[in-house]
Amino acid sequence: MTRTRSLIKVFRLLAICGLSIAFSSVAGAQTYTQVDYPGGCPGNTFLAGGPDPQGTSVGTYFDLATCSIGHGFMLTAKGVFTTFDPPGSIFTAPGFISPQGVVVGSYNDNSPANVSHGFILDGMKYTVVDAPGAAGTVLVGISPSGEISGFTCSDPACGNFGAPTTSHSFVISKKGDYTFFDPPGAISSSTSTVSPSGTIVGNYRDTVGELRHGYLLKNGKYTTIDFPGALYGTFAGGGNPQNDIVGEYNFRAICPADCNHAFLVHNGVFTSFDYPSATVFITQGTGISPTGVIVGIFGDATGFHGFIRTP
Repeated sequence: MTRTRSLIKVFRLLAICGLSIAFSSVAGAQTYTQVDYPGGCPGNTFLAGGPDPQGTSVGTYFDLATCSIGHGFMLTAKGVFTTFDPPGSIFTAPGFISPQGVVVGSYNDNSPANVSHGFILDGMKYTVVDAPGAAGTVLVGISPSGEISGFTCSDPACGNFGAPTTSHSFVISKKGDYTFFDPPGAISSSTSTVSPSGTIVGNYRDTVGELRHGYLLKNGKYTTIDFPGALYGTFAGGGNPQNDIVGEYNFRAICPADCNHAFLVHNGVFTSFDYPSATVFITQGTGISPTGVIVGIFGDATGFHGFIRTP
């Protein structure tokens, strides 16, 4: 579950065709589509970012041979999968794809510490990004103008192999300058996305029971994001240029009485939703397009799957 959490935000150019659609239904005005990587380890597909204006999303799947090695993939609106890994990666977690098709994310290397590095994939070119002084680095968002959001980790592997970690948010300007920050009262924080206007969506843990909150940073002002009545935490997984926000919240500490549900914030109004066949009470929104298409993750008896929610 630790690695799953790191993929929920907080995640080889071989084209593979054929969208695996196990379930599609209409709930109200929304259409839900389940996404599983063809030929991957069953119950181990995670959509982590997007879709971009062209309908392409990014995520991670685990290979069938081991069910433990994670690979990155892109999924187009036409259902075409493309798998990729930065050189030397043993675990790839894409976080976001820009309107220009630039992908940012992180990967763990094969060193003894399995160090996490940020990466930028622009066409066929990889650029490795390591934040100054950080034990581990994760990139999670990129704006159309090239501003990048991410976070540093106290654990070199950024928690992907079970070690505890503390994180701190940062943005990288178009000139390559780093700005590090944490919301007031945070003991750990991370970013999720950065918008064309520079608005940042992210998450933090506070000093009171280490409760988890989402945050919005706009024009230097922090706004805390808490789903109404969520006693055990809110996670803001993504946002779009209109400042719509998607994520996950938890009403109760003990499962399966009530676990994690997805939410959408639109025009300041919170709406809860669950994937229709999410039988283990886990649904999370991880990305939202400018037109309101949502991607995310849900769990059922067979494991974890990606989903696309179309208005």
